[in-house]
Amino acid sequence: MTQMTPMTQMTRYDLALIGFGGVNRALAELIAERGDELSDELGFALRVVAITDLRAGSLVRADGIDLAALLAAAPGKLDFSGMEGGSADPRNEWVIREVPADIVAEATFTNPADGEPALSHVRWALRAGKHVCTTNKGPVALHGHALKRLAAEHGVSFEFEGTVLSGTPVLRTADRLLAGARVTGVEGIMNGTSNYILGRLEEGVDFSDAVKEAQDAGYAEADPTADVEGFDVQLKVAILAHEVLGATLSCDDVAREGISRLTPADMRDAAARGLRWKLVGSVARREDGSVDARVAPVALPLGHPLASVSGPVNAVAFHTDLLGTVTVSGPGAGRTETAYALLSDIIAIHRRHGTIPAAPTAAAGRVLQEAFRD
Repeated sequence: MTQMTPMTQMTRYDLALIGFGGVNRALAELIAERGDELSDELGFALRVVAITDLRAGSLVRADGIDLAALLAAAPGKLDFSGMEGGSADPRNEWVIREVPADIVAEATFTNPADGEPALSHVRWALRAGKHVCTTNKGPVALHGHALKRLAAEHGVSFEFEGTVLSGTPVLRTADRLLAGARVTGVEGIMNGTSNYILGRLEEGVDFSDAVKEAQDAGYAEADPTADVEGFDVQLKVAILAHEVLGATLSCDDVAREGISRLTPADMRDAAARGLRWKLVGSVARREDGSVDARVAPVALPLGHPLASVSGPVNAVAFHTDLLGTVTVSGPGAGRTETAYALLSDIIAIHRRHGTIPAAPTAAAGRVLQEAFRD
């Protein structure tokens, strides 16, 4: 239940952080370091009452967790078992179902084939009458319709802005800023790892060496398959198809081809023709009402709005009837950027269920910018 602080009568939301890797840890850092400043500007306070982590266990404090003390420990050194309210067992289901939190921030790993374990985490929370914000693509791409219905049935919100371009707000751009314009199609560069690798191929680096560089830089996982073969973008295209075009697609409906076949010679040949290779995810509505959705490397003309997007930066171009093409560009990865997406989800929850104004003040915008400035 949303609480009111006794001194100020300000709305307060108690959070349960499921997963305490980079993203939820960054959210905790923001709350610990700038919570008072944010609450002054946004009109609500945030308090963390539960944290679960696969390695550290679980920690529950109904009166609020001392985040500063917790964050002083190195990420790999956390052990909740010796703390008051702590356990060596993550106890995800018990924490989600039973701990009296208003919002569950879900940021664990997920299997792209079935969306688990994140899918179960989201379902448990919604059925318990708790709002959910998540950065996991799997549950949204595979079961987004059902989860939104479940949230509506229980009178809560299910928010997932960070599932497409991390902290860059493409879903809310389409929903709010493009309201009134008909979006006929969307295309984007939605995987920073593959975009970085393509840039290195342009510079003459072989594919295997470019992948190794991306891994060393922290862009690519030990197994880069999801990035370079387009599985990550495939999930994002399915989400965009539903959220922007209202189309019901499974991931199998999104044709997929990765970038592993491309070589530096392909890059040189494209450059000679005034083109540049990009891994593009796209969804468009045909004249007959059907939808074409795909992920594939495309040699784009240099004047195309996506052709100049370089490195780990991502961008999405919305094709509209009234405005032409509107392009949104920004970071597509990063712990701080993705934590911002969770914060924006919490703000959306408050707007829908609380009393926050329709738009934040300019001062609030400055606070958010400062909060995420290195």
